[in-house]
Amino acid sequence: MVFDLSQLTTAEKQYYLQHVIAPRPICFASTIDKEGNVNLSPFSFFNMFSSNPPIVIFSPSRRVRDNTTKHSLQNVLEVPEVVINIVSYDIVQQASLSSCEYPKGVDEFEKAGFTKEPATIVKPPMVKESKAKMECKVLEIKSLGDQGGAGNLVICEVLRLHIDDSLLTDNKNFDQTKLEHVARLGGDWYCHVSKENLFKVPKPNIKLGIGFDALPDSIRNSKILTGNQLGQLANVHEMPVVQPSFDDEHLKNIIQYFSVNPDEMGKELHAYAARLLDEGKVDEAWQVLLADV
Repeated sequence: MVFDLSQLTTAEKQYYLQHVIAPRPICFASTIDKEGNVNLSPFSFFNMFSSNPPIVIFSPSRRVRDNTTKHSLQNVLEVPEVVINIVSYDIVQQASLSSCEYPKGVDEFEKAGFTKEPATIVKPPMVKESKAKMECKVLEIKSLGDQGGAGNLVICEVLRLHIDDSLLTDNKNFDQTKLEHVARLGGDWYCHVSKENLFKVPKPNIKLGIGFDALPDSIRNSKILTGNQLGQLANVHEMPVVQPSFDDEHLKNIIQYFSVNPDEMGKELHAYAARLLDEGKVDEAWQVLLADV
């Protein structure tokens, strides 16, 4: 189906977009008003947009049902500071509880069972239970409209970053497998980033991948290899050549049993290469496929 957003209600736009544009990181924002009342609320319209200067943006939208604004937005307009606490799996239920629309002046730290931890240079407190938090000053608040559902971009500069020691290696590198982020999808759906569902994709840097157009026709037009697998093959920096030292017993067996039928041998080679690629063995997969080129 094709949806013309100009023909949808605001609620329908929000519904479809929040399901499609996901997963979204969660900004768990601690703010304070000029009287000293603290507010704590999660926002999934949030991300990092610059590292120099270090800029993050979150957006407290106007409520769809009645076009009112949220206490977090009101607070940063009064006191332009915020602590952004990262939500991990072990605190997600508490963070969700804090999103209840309690009356102004009610302390969501107490309602959701969190501990206030004094920040070092901004007024709002940090969430002690969060394993990563950012003390920020608000540089600008940009309204995107005055109707229900309109966002308000809160543009923040990160001044200090607190990371729990348990997330760092001895040489201060971040161990991505330990934080266990959660992220928002549509409706009541979240996702849990655990060690079991993490994977790496080699990132092209200075060297350029050869690209799909450089793949031999027999590989590019494979009936077995998927787009992801072809992407792995096309990400090498130069076209591989046959390595006489490559010794693989299964490859030898394929050539021995299927050499009289080139079509069947090609299918077997591509199927074997696909398995190697799924194991991240790109160089080995190339050597297998070169036997059919």
